[in-house]
Amino acid sequence: MTNGEPTQEPVQRGLRTGRLEAFSDGVFAIAITLLVLDIALPATAAKHLLRSLGDLWPSYVAYVASFGTIGALWLGHNVITEYLDRVDAVFIRINLLLLLFVAFLPFPTRIVADYISEQSPERVAVTFYGVTFLLAATLLLVLWRYAVRRRLVRPDMNDEEIDLLTQRLTPGLGGYLVLIVAGLFIPIVAVIGYLAVAIYYIVPSRGLTRLIRRKLHRPQRS
Repeated sequence: MTNGEPTQEPVQRGLRTGRLEAFSDGVFAIAITLLVLDIALPATAAKHLLRSLGDLWPSYVAYVASFGTIGALWLGHNVITEYLDRVDAVFIRINLLLLLFVAFLPFPTRIVADYISEQSPERVAVTFYGVTFLLAATLLLVLWRYAVRRRLVRPDMNDEEIDLLTQRLTPGLGGYLVLIVAGLFIPIVAVIGYLAVAIYYIVPSRGLTRLIRRKLHRPQRS
């Protein structure tokens, strides 16, 4: 109370999320589309088309793994932005750093497709591939943790929901570390493992599904 008047809570200022979401969705869409451009037949493919299509198996494997990973990152990003109340300047810059790695992913995908069957180069290619995945996934988790720490999330979001989403985003980081090491010895197993991590992120957990349903039944803010 001040001079008989109630003390007002300080207004929490921030930026709206609409433009950030639209820009991010555009980057994810372009990156996932560019992946298919790396699958191309050689000029001599017409002579043995079936065999040439079969010889492209490294490109198919890399494409599916990268498509799944970008899709998983987008799903995680989508859930995060759905629970945002507002954003600030630092959040926007962390988001840009995440998008930098998302947009970069077609490049290591092409390297894996080109060198997966060549002894020493394939180890370098798959390690580079895995490190890029790890950095992108780490930045997604950093984005979420920053939003929670700075109270950018919706005020009606409880601790249970916050912990559930944090736990959902965290385990894949350990998986990437293990697969990066495995890639030094058995590169193709590591690439398949990266796809498995993507599937883990894509398949919704029961807890996360309940969380989303609960959100949908809440009254929307005016």
